[in-house]
Amino acid sequence: MANTLYDRTIAFAGICQAVALVQRVAKDGYCDSDAFETSIKAITNMNPSSTLDVFGIESDLKVGLECLVNGIDSTPTGSEITRYIISLMALERKLNSRNDAMAQLGDRLQMVDRQLEHYELLDEQMISNLASVYLDVISPIGPRIQVTGTPAVLQQTSTQQKVRALLLSGIRSAVLWRQVGGKRRHLVFGRKKMVEQAQILLARM
Repeated sequence: MANTLYDRTIAFAGICQAVALVQRVAKDGYCDSDAFETSIKAITNMNPSSTLDVFGIESDLKVGLECLVNGIDSTPTGSEITRYIISLMALERKLNSRNDAMAQLGDRLQMVDRQLEHYELLDEQMISNLASVYLDVISPIGPRIQVTGTPAVLQQTSTQQKVRALLLSGIRSAVLWRQVGGKRRHLVFGRKKMVEQAQILLARM
């Protein structure tokens, strides 16, 4: 994997897309279906040929790139997005320091891969399986991510499963971010450059 600004922007847009979709699902119970499919597919793409290959093509990350450019601000919505991103990255750091959890995650994702012989990736059963991977492997590492939304929507099992599957996708992108050399300093001092790169990508869609 190349450690370029482009790669870091793509990986970070993957995190942004996952959390933007979490926010939408938690409030409305549904989200952009193409963006959802991209984020879920990324979880099972364990041997990509490039950073972009994890997600597909640049336009598949439109929601994430737009979130990176416009969504991380001081508004209540932007603050919530920021909180989710920080929480996911903290969880990924803990996961990375736990060889047992990383091994368990690898085993569980291989099991999911085998199940794809019998189910479509976006079948309810597969979303439920991915949600249980998050619940069993990632959640116990802590601290838990508090997802806010519409109470009646959040009480629905299908919403909870989609949210957990998307959080697992966010972890996948956070792992990718680390693999392409992403560090905290890039978020503090290099975010302007990532925003500019994201704007270039959006302009050519």
